[in-house]
Amino acid sequence: MFESVQGLLDEHAEIQKQLSDPAVYQDQALARKLGRRSAQLNGIVEAYNRWKQLGDDLEAAEEMAQEDPDFAAEVPVLKEGHESAQEKLRRLLIPRDPNDARNVILEIKGGEGGDEAALFAADLTRMYTRYAESKGWKTEVLSSTESDLGGYKDIQIAVKGGSSDPAEGVFAHLKYEGGVHRVQRVPVTESQGRIHTSAAGVLVFPEVDEPEEIEISANDLKIDVYRSSGPGGQSVNTTDSAVRITHLPTGIVVAMQNEKSQLQNREAAMRVLRSRLLAHQQEQIDAENAEARKSQVRTMDRSERIRTYNYPENRIADHRTGYKAYNLDAVMDGDLGPVIQSCIDMDEQHRLEALGE
Repeated sequence: MFESVQGLLDEHAEIQKQLSDPAVYQDQALARKLGRRSAQLNGIVEAYNRWKQLGDDLEAAEEMAQEDPDFAAEVPVLKEGHESAQEKLRRLLIPRDPNDARNVILEIKGGEGGDEAALFAADLTRMYTRYAESKGWKTEVLSSTESDLGGYKDIQIAVKGGSSDPAEGVFAHLKYEGGVHRVQRVPVTESQGRIHTSAAGVLVFPEVDEPEEIEISANDLKIDVYRSSGPGGQSVNTTDSAVRITHLPTGIVVAMQNEKSQLQNREAAMRVLRSRLLAHQQEQIDAENAEARKSQVRTMDRSERIRTYNYPENRIADHRTGYKAYNLDAVMDGDLGPVIQSCIDMDEQHRLEALGE
């Protein structure tokens, strides 16, 4: 199981050597790439050293216990610690998603249910914003289209973390959120007190650190400009500042209208487009490796219903992991950690099983 450790230790040592060279930092993209990989390997190196040290201590204690009974009591404790360290190292050796350390662009769209779906999209936006705050992440609204009642027909948010450790990465946590989120509650528009079911869709894209990561030819882009519109479709400014960019080879379309400047909207649209193209590339890789995709909790199937939010019962249920709790009010206030952890744990278990096959 640990055959690959030495190669990773050698790679870590080589990266540390490169990072100690000031010339590397003249290429910020390279320095960032090396820093991200170093963070990925740091945990493995520390876990390996801990496992090896405990193994040496256990071996020494077993030898001394044969001559001195006082050392015999230490053997079970060291053995348990060594086994625990081995399991931790084993889990760290599970191949990670290469995008785990990246920041995220989160898109939330009101689905079936009209105004109620738009209000639920706003509730999800608040939930993710509060969760990001609890993790020490920063959020930035890139674009939004409000509904007449103050919800969101759609909204795009950039979520930025401060850690280069992939296990603490924004994408490592939020990548499981993509899919259809269903809500069951009495809408504010319902006069008879009947429970309605509506939905909102969530899309999660890893954000591109450097524009050069994704090559986009100007000839592959169709760019349209138009006037921004607000709730009900009314024009909200008198200049053609809104921008719609179509990537012709893939058919991906990104529209931005929040900023008053056409240039700012164009820059924001390109930022989202690069993230969508990165996700598109990952979809193609996953499609070529169907077994790997099957073993993951995260899915690129945007039509999959992943979670139900039942307000009358104060219940949250994740349909992929079987997680269920009756603290929906706390979850909607940002206490999303246990729900996401259930996805991380299941994904990790699947990867462990695949590693043993």
